[in-house]
Amino acid sequence: MSAADKFLLPVDTAPMEAKLATTIPVEAGVWQYEQKWDGFRCLAFKAEGAVDIRAKSGKPLARYFPELVDRLHSISAPQFVIDGEILIERSGEYSFDALQMRLHPAESRIRKLSAQTPAKLMLFDMLADTDGKILLGRPLSVRRAALEAFVKSSDAAGIELSPATVDAKQAKKWLKSAGGRTDGIVAKRLGDPYLPGERAMVKIKPMRTADCVVGGFRYLADRPEVGSLLLGLYDSQGRLDHVGFTSTISNAARPELTRRLEGLRESPGFTGNAPGGPSRWSTERSAAWEPLRPELVVEVRFDHVTNNRFRHGTKLLRWRPDKAPRQCTFDQLR
Repeated sequence: MSAADKFLLPVDTAPMEAKLATTIPVEAGVWQYEQKWDGFRCLAFKAEGAVDIRAKSGKPLARYFPELVDRLHSISAPQFVIDGEILIERSGEYSFDALQMRLHPAESRIRKLSAQTPAKLMLFDMLADTDGKILLGRPLSVRRAALEAFVKSSDAAGIELSPATVDAKQAKKWLKSAGGRTDGIVAKRLGDPYLPGERAMVKIKPMRTADCVVGGFRYLADRPEVGSLLLGLYDSQGRLDHVGFTSTISNAARPELTRRLEGLRESPGFTGNAPGGPSRWSTERSAAWEPLRPELVVEVRFDHVTNNRFRHGTKLLRWRPDKAPRQCTFDQLR
């Protein structure tokens, strides 16, 4: 039996979720604001000498982050359930790619990476305290106080308390500076209980736009129509690098757009970094893609850039026939 199973929580142990908003809620005395981290969300459990770490999906993560298991074991408190984000820092920023590299079948590889690039656990909520008391029904203000006391008393390296404030002005400053080490802002009501699996929080991300070259496309899985456009930007050497994708194409537009794209098929499409295969998170998606002559430009909206790539899918805003492909450079992301 895992540490997670030893806690008799009255509901499913899925983390509380957030819904996207465009502005920060500002009612005084109602909200707590936190920085939003771009890592692996998890719940960590300790009970009866056992430690467990679970992803949002409920899948176990402990084997991929043995250094975190060791640190949680080292905390003298006999039991707790905490909510946080697993992060790995490289070159002064948190790297999602470094996290994905941990999802490896070989234990020897995981152990090597855990020594080279140790992960940290950034905490922002507490579901059960060190006495085993379930805190789900208590307001955030009470849970936050318990979490602050827990982090202070544990004094464990790599176990950190995520900053929080009730000052909307400070939250706006955090949002303005997001994009490097953080991914935006999360707002939580101080009086709310913890609601596992429900979108009871609010997340706000800084949205930016960029003009990108369409260097290729992928077909839908179930029919020969365009499913997504593959986006590129020119680097300082004049090479077209793949930077992400957009799939916000209406069904009505697909047939005509497919014909247009098929008329532009030509290798290599991307002359620098090219699209790879499916990621570890979406292994069902085909790796096949069609290269295009670099003639089409689209404007897309994005929220976060990691290692010169859009961290998430982008939203197609409009076509830019007025824009020359060579004008689409990485300078837009600086």
